Amino acid sequence: MKLRDFYCECSRSLFFYTYCKINVFPESFYIGFCEYVIKEREVEMMFLQVIILLAGFLFLVKGADWFVEGAASIAKKLGIPQLIIGLTIVAMGTSMPEAAVSITAAINKNAGITIGNIVGSNILNILIILGITAVITNVAIQRSTLLYEIPFMIVITIVLLIFGITGSEVTFIEGVIFWILFLIYLGYLFVMAKKGNDQEEAEAKDNPVWKCMLLMVIGGMLVVKGSDFAVSGATEIARYFGMSERFIGLTIVALGTSLPELVTSVTAARRGNTGIAIGNIVGSNIFNILFVIGTTALICTVPFESKFIIDTVIAVLCGAILWIGTFRHKELRKPCGVVMLLCYVAYFLYLCLV
Repeated sequence: MKLRDFYCECSRSLFFYTYCKINVFPESFYIGFCEYVIKEREVEMMFLQVIILLAGFLFLVKGADWFVEGAASIAKKLGIPQLIIGLTIVAMGTSMPEAAVSITAAINKNAGITIGNIVGSNILNILIILGITAVITNVAIQRSTLLYEIPFMIVITIVLLIFGITGSEVTFIEGVIFWILFLIYLGYLFVMAKKGNDQEEAEAKDNPVWKCMLLMVIGGMLVVKGSDFAVSGATEIARYFGMSERFIGLTIVALGTSLPELVTSVTAARRGNTGIAIGNIVGSNIFNILFVIGTTALICTVPFESKFIIDTVIAVLCGAILWIGTFRHKELRKPCGVVMLLCYVAYFLYLCLV
């Protein structure tokens, strides 16, 4: 509420009307009082938006989990092999928070959150999640991840950068290109899984049909509502503190949508089960670009602000750091993890200064 509107509202009250008439206090007193009340209300609204943002993240994570569980159970009942379930439904489920937030932000014309969420998530996945995991314990890397998947992740990030530079947006045609690359990547995953290179295979729960449908409906509703909460909360917080949507998208929203990967990786590291941690993070980053941005571009044009050029270049460099850091020893070690965390600190300071 603007000061003028609030002051007029206060002036209409009996208390203010009476005191204004008899001029007990100077007009500056009433203006100062109104400003104080407005400030208090703004603080209350800011805390409310923080709660909405956190609720949005909770809805996104839990909703995606329930939706995937229900969909995987249905697929199992239909006789779809576990391999296909793992490579499609479960894998896409980890990117549902990013997809829901990016699509909602794009529809609401929140350009900074749309691209910022994806680029920020990819940077955070490598520098923070893998950095923390490597500090806890050495993280082994599969040969296929080192030779094929990390280079592919770097290449498609460069493709996103080219799309952003040439047209300042990701168009429908470019969304189709991303989806073609996504289908090729799914085919590659299927072939590699058939060869036995995947060490884990998703096991779908055998739930009753009614429970599967209920999980899918409730999970889908939570994802949709959670994305709405996350975008609206992040936007209002950015406005309150005078921060750009780009900064919020690259940091807070990116962290919120990457919570599943963070919890999974840190838990696996503490249990000494880090065999496919890097592959999962790299796969998540590939899904974020090809599936999330590709799908969003098919629904509506995705604006690509010029400031995101530097962020996308940093995302490319993050992939290069990961590849170089694992190439010699075929694992991600503690010194490299420390370097990654320091790089993110430097990147965060850069975001605060620009």
